[in-house]
Parts: sequence; C-alpha cells; structure tokens
Amino acid sequence: MSLKKASLIIIVILIIDQVSKFYIKTNFMLGEEIRVFDWFRILFVENEGMAWGARIPGEYGKLLLTSFRLIAIVGIAYWLWDAVKKNGSPILIVAISFIFAGAFGNIIDSVFYGEIFNHSYNQVASFLPEEGGYGTLMHGKVVDMLYFPLWSGYLPEWIPFWGGEYFTFFEPVFNIADSAITTGVALLLIFNKKAFPEEEKQEKNRAAVN
Repeated sequence: MSLKKASLIIIVILIIDQVSKFYIKTNFMLGEEIRVFDWFRILFVENEGMAWGARIPGEYGKLLLTSFRLIAIVGIAYWLWDAVKKNGSPILIVAISFIFAGAFGNIIDSVFYGEIFNHSYNQVASFLPEEGGYGTLMHGKVVDMLYFPLWSGYLPEWIPFWGGEYFTFFEPVFNIADSAITTGVALLLIFNKKAFPEEEKQEKNRAAVN
C-alpha cells in the first residue's frame, strides 16, 4: 500500500473530524444536547486533558500534555513511513493511518482551538472572534460530541462495590478522532497476524528450531 493512499485515508478522517468539531463548536453551547435516539445523543463537551477526562495538574500541565502529543505524532508518522517503505501489510498501514489521523485531529484542537474560538459557556462560540480566543497557543480544549448511553439504571444490589448505584453504559463522550484511534488499535489487535506477518514467520521459525 502506497504512502499516497495512506495520506488519502488520513486527509478524509481529518476533514470529517474537523468539520464535525467546527459545526459543534459554532452551533452548540457547552453542555447542549440533541437526542437522536435514546441510545445515541449529540452532546457538546470539551476535554481539557487526557482520555477519560484525566488531567495533568499544575500550571504547565496542559502545555506538557500537548507537547507530549506532538512528540508522539512524530513517532507515529515515522512508524507509518517505515511501514510503507518496508512494504508492510495493507492492514498495518491502514491501522497506523487511522491512529495517526485520530491523534493529529485532537492535536489540532489542543494547539489551535484556544486561539481561534472564544469560550462556549452559556453562548455559542465564534470563529476568529475580534476579542481573541479563550486561550493561547497549545492550550486548546478537545471538542467531543458523540454520546452512546446504551443503558442506564440502578445496578442490582448483589454486585460488589457498585450494587444499588445508578450506572450508565456507555458513558464517555468522544469524537471522530477518538473513533479513528480506537479503530486503528482494534485492527492491530484483531488482525495481528496479518498486520505483522514477518513477526509471525519469525516466531514459527524459532519454534521449529527449538
């Protein structure tokens, strides 16, 4: 699979991701929700830190996180380039392309959104507002909007620790970029032998020798 085809996958994912985020950011107030189905809603939230809402504390926590993401994306880009150069399997290149596109999509939010949007608290944000953005370069928030509360209710009392508590499955709110990363990782896990055929051959050869 060529680098050109991999780049096309990345560009398509990035366009879908950023168009959806721009639409949400410029049409929804923070916390606003549209119920599409009982199990699927469009809910605008912003993620200031890592996955699952985790944060790095301190004044420079956000800067450190964004810097780490930038370093990581360089590593993923090299991984993709190396896989194409070595004629890696198509499933491997597709998976890396999805992971790269997802990581890069969220990096765009983290690096630029604080500069190009104002805040969304009790108002719909504006693109390139005259008064400036809600933050500075490298201090943007990631826009999330996909919410799938597949089931909500009180857990049976017999369940240890959480019995009797109100529980929602699936609770995290995410975006297209997150979905791309998850899809890429899932492809690597499910089709591991096809993604890494050389490693599989080496393991078989070692087993034969032993």
